[in-house]
Amino acid sequence: MTVTSDIEIARDAKKKPIQDIGAVLGIPPEDLVPYGHDKAKVAQHFIDGVQDRPNGKLILVTAINPTPAGEGKTTTTVGLGDGLNRIGKKAAICIREASLGPCFGMKGGAAGGGYAQVVPMEDMNLHFTGDFHAITAAHNLLSAMIDNHIYWGNELDIDQRRVVWRRVMDMNDRALRDVVTSLGGVSNGFPRQTGFDITVASEVMAILCLATSLSDLQDRLGAIIVAYRRDRTPVYARDLKADGAMTVLLKDAMQPNLVQTLENNPAFVHGGPFANIAHGCNSVIATTTALKCADYVVTEAGFGADLGAEKFMNIKCRKAGIAPDCVVLVATVRAMKMNGGVAKGDLGAENVEAVKKGCPNLGRHIANIKMFGVPVVVAINHFLGDTEAEIAAVKGYVKEQGSEAILCRHWAEGSAGIEDLARRVAEVADAGKAQFAPLYRDDMPLFDKIERIAKRIYRADDVMADKKVRDQLHEWEKAGYGHLPVCMAKTQYSFSTDPNLRGAPTGHNLPIREVRLSAGAGFVVVICGEIMTMPGLPRVPSAEAIMLNEAGQIEGLF
Repeated sequence: MTVTSDIEIARDAKKKPIQDIGAVLGIPPEDLVPYGHDKAKVAQHFIDGVQDRPNGKLILVTAINPTPAGEGKTTTTVGLGDGLNRIGKKAAICIREASLGPCFGMKGGAAGGGYAQVVPMEDMNLHFTGDFHAITAAHNLLSAMIDNHIYWGNELDIDQRRVVWRRVMDMNDRALRDVVTSLGGVSNGFPRQTGFDITVASEVMAILCLATSLSDLQDRLGAIIVAYRRDRTPVYARDLKADGAMTVLLKDAMQPNLVQTLENNPAFVHGGPFANIAHGCNSVIATTTALKCADYVVTEAGFGADLGAEKFMNIKCRKAGIAPDCVVLVATVRAMKMNGGVAKGDLGAENVEAVKKGCPNLGRHIANIKMFGVPVVVAINHFLGDTEAEIAAVKGYVKEQGSEAILCRHWAEGSAGIEDLARRVAEVADAGKAQFAPLYRDDMPLFDKIERIAKRIYRADDVMADKKVRDQLHEWEKAGYGHLPVCMAKTQYSFSTDPNLRGAPTGHNLPIREVRLSAGAGFVVVICGEIMTMPGLPRVPSAEAIMLNEAGQIEGLF
């Protein structure tokens, strides 16, 4: 069977002018800043003017732990938005922008798939409206100002051994994880050891995605801790007078991007923090604007529910004052088989026993979501090789967990293949039975917050942290940061810190390697196991297959 590629489907899309898409949400043309004919930024003037409107229903799409078989979380998010519109609801979707790193690394694209995509797909996966470049520039401007301040006399008495602000770039490059800067003589400054993170791990990215206005953005940027003095007191970005210029670089990036699905439904695509090393959600300003303009807003949180959904609930909802009315948990028969021990090359053969053996991973995610007081519906993202017996096994297991699973064929059929899920999700959201509550209180000690996530979400037996980590957490509490939520940086492939430990493991511990204070974003980053804040490219990166064809069209994105 010949399958049309995602990029071929996207290339054939019958797009409408972006002004028509804005009109669906009541956004007048003068409040759209167009980037070509098919994408635009929504002006702050419009956003300010809709704040007195009631919110629509918020639907979160999350997933099981990702496997090489693929789960299709973004595809389901897009499909569900189209499905809700198909059944007569006024719905919008909110997803993240794609990082160049994974596009040229493993993923090859991040705009959905099949007949459930956001377009223009090529633009979204590449430079889009320049938001990530602006974030990279703002972040590195601060880096330059730190070293420049030290070079010109160090009036703030920065201890060069305790500069904690690293540089960033939006590409996977393991060679930059640990570097020495300012070599080459006196005129180049004072040499010191530092490193690079990927842009989506930048605190500036997190700040842009949590800020509610330009003034809030500047306040948060000013609160970034960049270094410490010899007396251990913090040096802030505002001490360097960097916050104003950084805000200028980000003023356009702060405005949400509006595009459309293949079925011409509105989609906000804005921000892109990774979920395995940052908080994994699109921007607060995009989500809250969509909630004022649509009756239903479908958004996603990155990777599995143990990372993305947990951070959505404990960080984004807490900071933005929002709460989901329903959660959709995406699973696939193929992924169940992989969690049941089947190799990727053997997924084509029916194996009901392996499906049943892998289902506990799904069951644990269902139980975790219910801890937050939100109803959950499982979406079985259909693949062509799935058999009726395998699908029945997943549905039966989910029913045993006190939930329900609905088969979805949106990848192949668009909105027509996801109507059943759309109807059920609308019913659940409209019923108003969600009683959302975060997993921990603001006033809990930081280490207790880490323990609660580790033991309740990951099912770890214990948290392993040396005295240096524990003392650092205590120091931050004394400095007034104890009320902050924690952002776990951990492998996405397992509930544990071992990416090869699939299923629903028990009997493991959570090792903490390092903690970082993101004072501007408003959370403490907890780096666990071997997770890297600057990824590397795989042995065969997607970049090797991305090129222009003879007609000047992009090939290789998927």
